[in-house]
Amino acid sequence: MIAARLTIKELTEAVGGNCTPRMVRHYHQLGILPPPERSRSNYRLYTQENVQQLRRIVALKQQGFQLSHIRELLKSDAASEVKNLTHQLQQQYHSVMQQMARLRQTATALEGLLGRDRSCQTLQAEAIAQLRLLEVESQDGLGQLEQLWENWDAATHAHPEEFQESLQQLLPDLSNRSEIEVDLLSKLVLACGDVSLVNFIRVGKGAIAAARHALTQSCQIVGDVAPVIVACDRTRLSHLGCTVTTLIADPHVSSVVEAEQAFWHQSQWQEQLQQLPAGCIFMVGYAPSVLIAACDAIAKGNFQPALIIGMPIGFSHAPAAKRRLMRSGIPYITVEGTMGGGLLAAVALNTLVESTIEKPDCHCYLRESVGAG
Repeated sequence: MIAARLTIKELTEAVGGNCTPRMVRHYHQLGILPPPERSRSNYRLYTQENVQQLRRIVALKQQGFQLSHIRELLKSDAASEVKNLTHQLQQQYHSVMQQMARLRQTATALEGLLGRDRSCQTLQAEAIAQLRLLEVESQDGLGQLEQLWENWDAATHAHPEEFQESLQQLLPDLSNRSEIEVDLLSKLVLACGDVSLVNFIRVGKGAIAAARHALTQSCQIVGDVAPVIVACDRTRLSHLGCTVTTLIADPHVSSVVEAEQAFWHQSQWQEQLQQLPAGCIFMVGYAPSVLIAACDAIAKGNFQPALIIGMPIGFSHAPAAKRRLMRSGIPYITVEGTMGGGLLAAVALNTLVESTIEKPDCHCYLRESVGAG
């Protein structure tokens, strides 16, 4: 039986990802896609194999690969070709990092102007006026710029920083987000000092409501390592009746490397994950393998948390673990890609807790044990 052939329009519809017939024709011209079959009327015809080829191209392009590298990647089989392509990709990566560093410097300068609070706004207007007159192409001009920054910085001694006023100038339009979610995004930005983080934070559907409900039911709070738990708002959690515990209950584990190795090589922590109670809030701020194992347990029906705050650190396992989390069906808060950390995970939890209960004026949690951590 001859497999059905697809037209170029049907091909792009099958692939999705905003792929268009024009893009397909361009890929043919570049040699990324092989020449298609032709009908008697000279229309392009495609097979399911072409669908898979185009999906790979679209996926690689969405990850930021250049088309020239995609072409080499798809045709590379020999070890020498793979090594050569790896070298090319490393060069592209370093080039991208240099561009990001330059953009980060520009963003920092803009933040220094736009992020001024009300007390500094008069100074801000004066600064912008001076910048318009400044020539920075010469060494003398650069010296003048340094002097301007010193003058502007002097204003910081006059008053404490008003973070919310600065954020109002810097954050993108968040009018379509709930008040709690805006507060969450703002606090995560303040925790790392990087406004671009907003573009990578992902809050699953119903995650905030699920977390708030679990907190009112005195759910258990579990962190992957002790440093994550240390940053949690223990006063509010104590008044909510929430117990706080650590999965990898080893006081010697204090870094992401140690956490990853401990969980991978010591089965007791893997077994303990399987025994975590349903309805808990699970925070992963260090070890990506912990989040991967949690997703495995969820898929097998052995783990049913109310919320996972998945913010492990890493360059290969962490992004993969976060993608699995977003497909798990469990309410989640995560940061796409390599960014994350225990502080961000704790800040996310603290924001949800703060939205649930006012902070009591006491330190009653000091009388309680830390739990397994």
